[in-house]
Amino acid sequence: MKLTSRSEYALLALIYLARKEHEGYVSAEHIAKEQDIPLRFLEQILLALKRARYLMSSKGQHGGFRLAKEPREISMAEIIRFFDGALAPTESVSEYFYESTPIEKEIKLSAVFKDIRDYTARRLEETTLADVS
Repeated sequence: MKLTSRSEYALLALIYLARKEHEGYVSAEHIAKEQDIPLRFLEQILLALKRARYLMSSKGQHGGFRLAKEPREISMAEIIRFFDGALAPTESVSEYFYESTPIEKEIKLSAVFKDIRDYTARRLEETTLADVS
């Protein structure tokens, strides 16, 4: 698993919004400035998160974005899968994004990568925005 800029920035934005959850809506400009994220890129990410129902938005002077769910209900795994796909180090051991790879020829090697996949997935599924905000 290698995180893309999209998932890294999405996590930064979501963590920031989790910290501000009781303060109402936060503008994209404010999130971009505070988390040092390019605004145009952030706007695309926020729109994707809104479409996926992780965020709500409001227009107007006091508009912006806020979490659509409680921070404890959003795991890091689901955000990373949403933007980057598999959490597995290789597709041949992925549970959700399986594709054949040469590593499958070696059962013991595949087992090592499955252990890595299982640990990574379990850790990211157990860690929510509330845990890191």
